[in-house]
Amino acid sequence: MHEASRDPAREVCGLLLGRGSSVTVVVPCRNVAADPARRFEIDPAALIAAHRAARDGGPAVIGHYHSHPGGAAAPSSADTAMAAQDGAIWLILGAGEIAAWRAQLVPGQAAVMVPIAIATRADSCTSVMASPEGRNPFCDEDRLSLP
Repeated sequence: MHEASRDPAREVCGLLLGRGSSVTVVVPCRNVAADPARRFEIDPAALIAAHRAARDGGPAVIGHYHSHPGGAAAPSSADTAMAAQDGAIWLILGAGEIAAWRAQLVPGQAAVMVPIAIATRADSCTSVMASPEGRNPFCDEDRLSLP
């Protein structure tokens, strides 16, 4: 994910592969958006290849990541509008931070993005964003495991 610092003027993006909420492979992808400085669109060929590999026994596509050049590691209104309530992980890099999110349907409203904690192999569980309910992220069942 160091690619965001190598190309700070464009949104970088890629796929998160693994099982459940455990990311085992991070795959950088080409951003094919018409305006890559303000939007991201993962190269469809890379996405199709990842899904095919998963069908052949490889790790599943469990989410994606992208950067916000000059912005916060929080979902933009465009991110929220694009989010599907399919359980996919949205890892967002911005302002020197990384935050993980998941779309959630709120009855009577559009989808909202809720933060999830991140666990790495280096530390048991680090909350990148405080949970709205004030739960201890170490005990949170909904956390992302990164390599």
